[in-house]
Amino acid sequence: MQIREATLEDLAAILDIYNEVIATTTAVYNDDPLTPGEFALWFQDRTAAGYPVLLAEDEDGRALGFSSFGDFRTRPGYRFTVEHSVHLTADARGKGIGTALVQALFPRAQALGKHTMLGAVDADNAGSIRFHEKLGFVQVGRLPQVGFKFGRWLDLVYLQRFIDDAATSGPAA
Repeated sequence: MQIREATLEDLAAILDIYNEVIATTTAVYNDDPLTPGEFALWFQDRTAAGYPVLLAEDEDGRALGFSSFGDFRTRPGYRFTVEHSVHLTADARGKGIGTALVQALFPRAQALGKHTMLGAVDADNAGSIRFHEKLGFVQVGRLPQVGFKFGRWLDLVYLQRFIDDAATSGPAA
């Protein structure tokens, strides 16, 4: 398995992964699959902002998963905080690929001067919560019934991890 920066040529494979997650899980609170155009716009926005989109692939070049991060919110006071995402093919889950994809985001976020990374996880997804906690994330909030999918209300858990050593001091001027 290798992790590399994704390219435009990888978008169809990444979109297939994302749309499978939408169709079969509550990891993404979308009801409908994204179109290639919508996903291309997402990719362009991420890369134009200097944010990574990473792809994990096997030795045959088959996409196994992807990770990325983007702005948590667009107001200037949040500029040091990013929210990440990581999604895998069904057969790649539980094999350490997600761990490698998220760990690869940390130095990239730090190089961009980011202070903290958030993950938003469906509260019923105990496996994803454990996954994040093993990576040093801690639960910092729960938003009851903010999502609705598959005919039921969903709670969202926020997890946070500091990615720099400036937990008490502000950013460099």
